[in-house]
Amino acid sequence: MGKLDVKKETAGDRLNLILAGTIDEDIDFNQIPLSGGQIDIQMSGIKSINSCGIREWIKWMGTAAASQITWHECPKVIVDQINMVEGFLPANAKVMSFFVPYYNDDAGSEKNVLFRYGTEFKEGSLNPPADVKDDDGNAMEMDVIEAKYFKFIKK
Repeated sequence: MGKLDVKKETAGDRLNLILAGTIDEDIDFNQIPLSGGQIDIQMSGIKSINSCGIREWIKWMGTAAASQITWHECPKVIVDQINMVEGFLPANAKVMSFFVPYYNDDAGSEKNVLFRYGTEFKEGSLNPPADVKDDDGNAMEMDVIEAKYFKFIKK
């Protein structure tokens, strides 16, 4: 099934999906039916998505119309699509956590910080951590344009 690895677990009417790899023109989401009352999608392993993959993703998400979908550990490539592509995050889906890139220019260090719903963000508001430090204790800054990266929270 292409370059996307999907681990699927079911528990009652809950479907848990763990995605890793690339979402592109080779993806066949028909092999991964979205069924159940609750669908949890863990995305930290997604490395890239292209325009064909975005189209297939939107069609796939549309097949879960009656379900509640939660997205967990969304990497930057997914957050960028949520903000740029109308319908990428369907109305019945909610982002529960996502990564924010940080950096320290002097040390050349980079780090992805997990923002969680109810702690660092919720609908309409953002509460980023006051201090983010790299492994050597150097202060780090967000490596995103806040007005663009957090746009989906403010909707």
